[in-house]
Amino acid sequence: MVEVARPAPPGALLPQRVRRRRRTVAPYLYLAPGLVLLAVWVYRPLAQTAQLSFLSWNLLPTSPAVPVGWDNYARLFALPDFGASVLRTLGLIAGLLPFTLLVPVLVALAARRVSGRAARAYQALVFAPLLVAPVAGAAVWSWLLEPRAGLVNRALGTQANWLQEPGPAQLAIVVITGWHVLGFAVLIVSAGLTGINADYADAAAVDGATPGQTTRWVVLPLLSPTLGFLGLMTVLLAAQWSFPLVDTLTGGGPIDATTTVYYLLWDYAFGSFDAGLGAAAGMVFFAGFGVVALLLVGLTERLVVHDS
Repeated sequence: MVEVARPAPPGALLPQRVRRRRRTVAPYLYLAPGLVLLAVWVYRPLAQTAQLSFLSWNLLPTSPAVPVGWDNYARLFALPDFGASVLRTLGLIAGLLPFTLLVPVLVALAARRVSGRAARAYQALVFAPLLVAPVAGAAVWSWLLEPRAGLVNRALGTQANWLQEPGPAQLAIVVITGWHVLGFAVLIVSAGLTGINADYADAAAVDGATPGQTTRWVVLPLLSPTLGFLGLMTVLLAAQWSFPLVDTLTGGGPIDATTTVYYLLWDYAFGSFDAGLGAAAGMVFFAGFGVVALLLVGLTERLVVHDS
């Protein structure tokens, strides 16, 4: 019998420095496709937008872009509709927070009491609005909100002109946007509730806590990171969520009452054909929302550390 040495595994004969380098580089090779797509579809357009914000261009291929320095930013902050759109966006965010925080928690807690086929039907009804295309939903809501024959006025016994008066139009955009995103928020809250260990509620019940006290002092604090995430999404995406509805139902009116920052920068670039001003508005909003996102992410991390 002759013993034959087991062959060395692939790469074992390589120097230790080379093997260490391979182990270091390997994770980045898995990330490379995603990083390339991120650079091409996110960071490259962002850099082009920053460059365009220092130019004056009317979007015509035959018209040259003229460097204007910081003039676009100076014009932007001098326009009165810029500050007004920021305030309207803050109002939109405040109006959507009940639809993304309060109502989803109530619906998700109620869904836990439903079981079997009724639970699936309940979840489908709540999630269905998210599957409706915003433009298609806007067409239906436009019919429902007609001043004379609309079902909303019939049900409420009113004659409000929901889409042609500033106050009702703002309320209508908030409610319709909230209706669209409610299913997404309920899904996130339900996932957060599923991740909470049931032993906490059992321990609270052993200590004599009522179901309401368990929800108030155990479930909701453990759910705070999820609610922080939804709050962050609402702040960052509220104007984007409402854009197709504003564009379809009100066109930013009446009297710019529903013009948010997202719709404003679109109007600057494609309504007024001022690409430089639109790009400047986009960069300002990007920087502003970036600062807000950092603050909210820091707050969410503190909630996670506190709850853990």
